[in-house]
Amino acid sequence: MAYQFTDALEGVPDVTPRELQALRAASYETVGDVLLRVPRRYEDRRSTKAIESLVNGETVSLLVHVYSAGWRFSYKRYYEVSVGDEAAPHGARLLLRWFNMPYVAKLLATGMNLSIYGKVKEYGGKLTMTNPDFEVMEDEDAGHRLVEAAMGGIPGDLPPAAESVRVHTGRIVPIYRGISGLAARRFRSLVWGLLQQLPDDVPQPGYDVAPTYPFRQALQDLHFPAAPEAHQKARLRFALAECFARQFRVAWRRRRTQARRGRVNVTTDGYLQELLASLPFRLTNAQARCVDEIRADMASPHQMNRLLQGDVGSGKTLVALCAMLLAVESGGTAAMIAPTQILAEQHFNNFRRLLKGMDIRLSLRTADRADDLGFVPDDPAEADATPRLLVGTHALLYKKSRPRNLVLAVVDEQHKFGVAQREKFIAGGECPDVLVMTATPIPRTLTLTLYGDLDVSVIDELPANRGEIVTALRNPANMKRIISFMQGELAAGRQIYIVAPLIEESEVREQAAATTEFEKWRGIFPEEPIGLLHGRLSPEEKDAVMAAFRANETHILVATTVVEVGVDVPNATVMLINDADAFGLSQLHQLRGRIGRGQHKSYCILLSTAKAGEPGREKLDVLCRTLNGFEIAEEDFRLRGPGDVLGTAQSGLGAVQFTEWLTDMRLIHRAGRDAAAILDADPELRLPQHAPLRALIAPETEQGVTA
Repeated sequence: MAYQFTDALEGVPDVTPRELQALRAASYETVGDVLLRVPRRYEDRRSTKAIESLVNGETVSLLVHVYSAGWRFSYKRYYEVSVGDEAAPHGARLLLRWFNMPYVAKLLATGMNLSIYGKVKEYGGKLTMTNPDFEVMEDEDAGHRLVEAAMGGIPGDLPPAAESVRVHTGRIVPIYRGISGLAARRFRSLVWGLLQQLPDDVPQPGYDVAPTYPFRQALQDLHFPAAPEAHQKARLRFALAECFARQFRVAWRRRRTQARRGRVNVTTDGYLQELLASLPFRLTNAQARCVDEIRADMASPHQMNRLLQGDVGSGKTLVALCAMLLAVESGGTAAMIAPTQILAEQHFNNFRRLLKGMDIRLSLRTADRADDLGFVPDDPAEADATPRLLVGTHALLYKKSRPRNLVLAVVDEQHKFGVAQREKFIAGGECPDVLVMTATPIPRTLTLTLYGDLDVSVIDELPANRGEIVTALRNPANMKRIISFMQGELAAGRQIYIVAPLIEESEVREQAAATTEFEKWRGIFPEEPIGLLHGRLSPEEKDAVMAAFRANETHILVATTVVEVGVDVPNATVMLINDADAFGLSQLHQLRGRIGRGQHKSYCILLSTAKAGEPGREKLDVLCRTLNGFEIAEEDFRLRGPGDVLGTAQSGLGAVQFTEWLTDMRLIHRAGRDAAAILDADPELRLPQHAPLRALIAPETEQGVTA
């Protein structure tokens, strides 16, 4: 029976109702769902050796003959099979033992030939394998084998054994992620069976990016490769297809954006020049370059869609304010949306301070505040004038707080917002210019794939007035010296962050908990006001805790990673990170970015027992070596791979099966070139062969996604 990719699994006779239920619970409905499940790794089970040469502790694949089989008893009941080389009936023996697997007794009997795979262990002076993977090599009658063994030879009427196809042993075997209610061995058998029933000319779902490499063969090489090179080649083929799908959507979206007529949002720059003249410092070269890039976009009659990427403390917000002033002077409204109320208030207060004396109405819009502050008009008739520059939270998405005549939409910490939220904010104007900002440095390959539809401005330089940050790795055994140092900083009027990976103590993870640390440090510094911040607090409670710390009402803040992205506290000069090896490298860098915000020298203390060469130590050494967020992002990408470096749910990247393309510029560039060539030749995708591409962009067309 031949199957197609779209065939439902309920129509596959080999799948039992119970297995079908387990597969459906894991979101597998069709043959294609199963065959596109990527092995997470492979085990090379091809090599075999003689039993007499086995060594304790090695994992091997063997071809053996069963000389005896039966139930045994010790501290528990188990099924034991004694095997040896078929050509040596009196030679060395290996004992195979299966615990809690009674069905094995129905499958194995004396006289069979087996292919087995497992780890050899010496037990009681005998070599054993516990619960090995096995396959019966022939379907011969066990009785014939008993006769053969008794007579010492092969009966003349015994037919020659048919060669068995091995799925679980004797080959490169795929290892899949577990499915609840379905054994790994059974899932592997299901994949094998479906592959055998797949036509050779089965088409690839969607657009075929590699027609010279047949899809059916690529699936075979992906799941059951004949050699390591085969599965590597197959993974690259599927990685290219996945990359192409992403890059095509990016290219299509970018062309639609570039073709969309906007408005010229730069006329004069009086406000901008007034701001720059009032600053007690000059913009860094990187900030000035980014302002020029943004100004050029806003002066164009096409909609701007630009990403402003900069390290923590690099001055992105000031660059955004420069853009907002250009928009305001053109006669429109500029609005910035921030993910939290306290961050929105910080931006609002900074803007109010920087714009003091300028005739610009500034407004703060949050869930419980709608303040039009920062401007007192000379003419009472202007008292009800519409605010021209707004800062707010999600409140800006709702009708009563939405900006009027929006010509510039700025999204701060854009990864904290969902795609739909960003779209709703941008839809507040008629094709406004869009500036999205992130303080998370992103590796270059991810920038091309996540933000390929945006123009990118990078602030790769820190302002000169930032305090020096010293990062040191310390063992918890040095705590007395650390406490003494902290006492000195507190005596100088400074403030301290103490970070823990957990909220509460856990029996599963032996790591510091914020609640426990809070009580501990209250005991160490009983005279100091200490705050506690974690994710289980309500938004109002979080804001109150951070407001107290910012106002220097609390001198020590014990927190989880909720403090990773937050407000500026220039007076905070020490950050102590417990169990630092439990955090990701980029996350540690973001945490460290909470200090060094003022002119005082700051100190980041990484507490860890990790020794050189142990997991987790290398990233700590990297953090001690450099403050460059972009260098750290690349190192984090190298150490952890793309799967964990960036949360993909809100980035629009979605689930990635073949991560090779996220680290291979050749695949990204090839996919981009192929996408561009198709759109050059057929911009509206009217040709029949491009029907799969129309389906590819259909969800974005329906949602109206633009950035």
